[in-house]
Amino acid sequence: MARFRSKIIQLCLWTLLGLALFSSGCATLEEETKDWSAARLYRAAKAALDTADYETALKHLETLEARYPFGRFAQQAQMDMIYAYYKYDEPDSAIAAADRFIKLYPRHPNVDYAYYMRGLASFNKGMGALDYLFNIDATRRDPRAVREAFNYFTTLVNQYPDSAYTADAVKRLVHLHNHLAQHELHVADYYLRRGANVAAAGRAKHIVERYQRTPAAREALYLLYEAYTRLGLYDLASDVLRVLELNAPDHPALAELRAEKESSNDSAADGL
Repeated sequence: MARFRSKIIQLCLWTLLGLALFSSGCATLEEETKDWSAARLYRAAKAALDTADYETALKHLETLEARYPFGRFAQQAQMDMIYAYYKYDEPDSAIAAADRFIKLYPRHPNVDYAYYMRGLASFNKGMGALDYLFNIDATRRDPRAVREAFNYFTTLVNQYPDSAYTADAVKRLVHLHNHLAQHELHVADYYLRRGANVAAAGRAKHIVERYQRTPAAREALYLLYEAYTRLGLYDLASDVLRVLELNAPDHPALAELRAEKESSNDSAADGL
């Protein structure tokens, strides 16, 4: 017990020491820049950005904004903060900074950049760096960030169709559209495997109607066929199967279904 208490005390002391050093560092920076002009603060922030020292850049930009909120460097500092937060892997802060810039300067000639960066920050948050690192299927995760990014990029494309960022946003929208469709497909498949056939049919039908021309749509047709078959809705299942044959004649499930049908016909002929 005494040893455990000693370890707790040591941990607390190290924590306090770390906080003290952090506070000292902040105080040193504050003291160092107390007489700096807005121009000097911005030059320092820009130099830090150019060397990918985003932490230092953010400190200078935040100081600049706090001391000179209405100066000629304020607007550019706020735009640079969006980028710095994004590169520093703080997507929520980048989105918040972009939102604030859009609200404060809705007619700024470069406000489309804020719209784009807002979508980009949310896009990367939805994809997740760890997903790529560990080869995790991101379409199985909570799609809220993906939907958010989709809405942000859609706003940019609709409001600024001639923006320099619109072409890239459109490409990302295609990717996000496919991502959301695949997520819905996972949900429909989960329902089907759990025997929730009505829910599976509803979700699969939603994919076919909402996400046409995506790879997930043809898979959804097969799930819909399966769900209708299990529910005994054979006429609807046959209709869906015809649509699947027209839209995805090379679907692997069709070969299995044809083989089953031929086997059934052969058995019937043998019985005769």
